[in-house]
Amino acid sequence: MTKKVILTGDRPTGKLHIGHYIGSLKNRVAMQNSGDYETFIMIADQQALTDNARDPEKIKNSLIQVALDYLAVGIDPSKTTIFVQSQIPALTELTSYFLNLVTVSRLERNPTVKAEIQQKNFERSIPAGFFVYPVSQAADITAFKATVIPVGDDQEPMIEQTREIVRSFNTIYQKDILIEPEGVFPPKGQGRLPGLDGNAKMSKSLGNGIFLADDAETLKKKVMSMYTDPDHIHIEDPGKVEGNMVFTYLDIFDKDTEKVAELKAQYQAGGLGDVKIKRYLNDVLEAELAPIRDRRAELAKDPEAIYAMLKSGSDKANIVANKTLNEVRDAIGINYFN
Repeated sequence: MTKKVILTGDRPTGKLHIGHYIGSLKNRVAMQNSGDYETFIMIADQQALTDNARDPEKIKNSLIQVALDYLAVGIDPSKTTIFVQSQIPALTELTSYFLNLVTVSRLERNPTVKAEIQQKNFERSIPAGFFVYPVSQAADITAFKATVIPVGDDQEPMIEQTREIVRSFNTIYQKDILIEPEGVFPPKGQGRLPGLDGNAKMSKSLGNGIFLADDAETLKKKVMSMYTDPDHIHIEDPGKVEGNMVFTYLDIFDKDTEKVAELKAQYQAGGLGDVKIKRYLNDVLEAELAPIRDRRAELAKDPEAIYAMLKSGSDKANIVANKTLNEVRDAIGINYFN
């Protein structure tokens, strides 16, 4: 049976946090270990440069941090190809061809891009590379003939743009070379972990996250600072569990659902203090994250081995992407000297 092909990845703009872990990393490990997929995971440094071009050191320093996070959670380079986007020249060339198939007005209508432009306060000073990054994503996906793209709901417009490019290319050049991918989305209400402050999204830029690399003391400090119920002032006061980040995290991380239900009932009735439930949550998170943290610390002792792994993965990715690129050149009719 032919395996489905997965492409996914992350921008190297800092260490990964437990929102990434719950939203994507755990699922990547499960899919990798199922044996049903050929998996490619890309560290998207070129995409990160589209809005960080004036701070390349940030990208360079984050590259190994993201790789360490991958390995620490259980992504296995013997089962999954981990590669660096900038080391695959075919992706840039494919992007240049695909740009001819997309109009400016279509890019302007992409709701994900519109939202990100507003979030980053670009207004009309939008870096051109950032504006066209959906086309670059299409090149990433099609280069590996990926059929399955695990993403969040907010990325659905990006997948649809890739599908449009694939249909346009195959129709114009009358070759069914490129494959339309399918997005795999988390169940509604899952896949996005709120921040410690109650913000809808845990984010590196907002400083409201717990990182996979955080030591035990840092983890404890962050848990003890979490947003709960501002009206729960005294232990005997009835408290709210809705919107209370401690219980939101317990619902996700604590496998003892009966215990969580018992704590919720006690908190709502009054008689359970915030400090006590935060200490309980800290114990739950420490049990989950300590093995990851320990593996990460051990791997970090040999950065040369990490770079060697990334080079090996990038070499393999180059072979696959170059094959697709040659097929695209043949279809367009520009493989003049072959």
